[in-house]
Amino acid sequence: MKKLDQNAIINIFKETGALLEGHFLLTSGLHSTKYFQCAKVYQYPWHSMALCASLIEKIQFTGFDVVVSPAVGGIVVGQEIARQLQVRSIFTERSGGAMTLRRGFELSKGENVLVVEDVTTTGGSVKEVIEIVKQYGANLKAVAAVVDRSGGTIDFGVPYFSLAALEVTNYQPDECPMCKQGSSPIKPGSRNIDKG
Repeated sequence: MKKLDQNAIINIFKETGALLEGHFLLTSGLHSTKYFQCAKVYQYPWHSMALCASLIEKIQFTGFDVVVSPAVGGIVVGQEIARQLQVRSIFTERSGGAMTLRRGFELSKGENVLVVEDVTTTGGSVKEVIEIVKQYGANLKAVAAVVDRSGGTIDFGVPYFSLAALEVTNYQPDECPMCKQGSSPIKPGSRNIDKG
């Protein structure tokens, strides 16, 4: 399978209508002019397969036992990476506002874990997943994301790999120039929040 460079990845997002431009409220509570709606890419399984294969090539560790992803955005990419690595795939989800393992999912002490997310901005959801991994006594070996909106500035305390590391300008709600011009942000993602 052909390795995808950053331009090819961005083109996939544009071609599938997954790279949106406007005024958006991110899951982190920040505002931005760009939004990556990965679900629009993943409706085409061949794109999921190619993106995940390219991401796996970047990861410098192969001894994973399980892939753990935060719901909802990370589930598809986590499942596809686990399929290609031939390991188990589980996901965390929110219950009462807290990230948790449900549906009978568990981690075993000493299991080698890869945490996978679709898009990271501040890394908040991934950090919550990491805390769960630690609570179970599993070994967090690496974190991977398709799109890193921080431009590679997030530190998870383990190797962090992404396909597209972009510096996308984000704004605190009270400093957002679009809000100051009278625009209201939209929230196209999967998680309903009220921070803006």
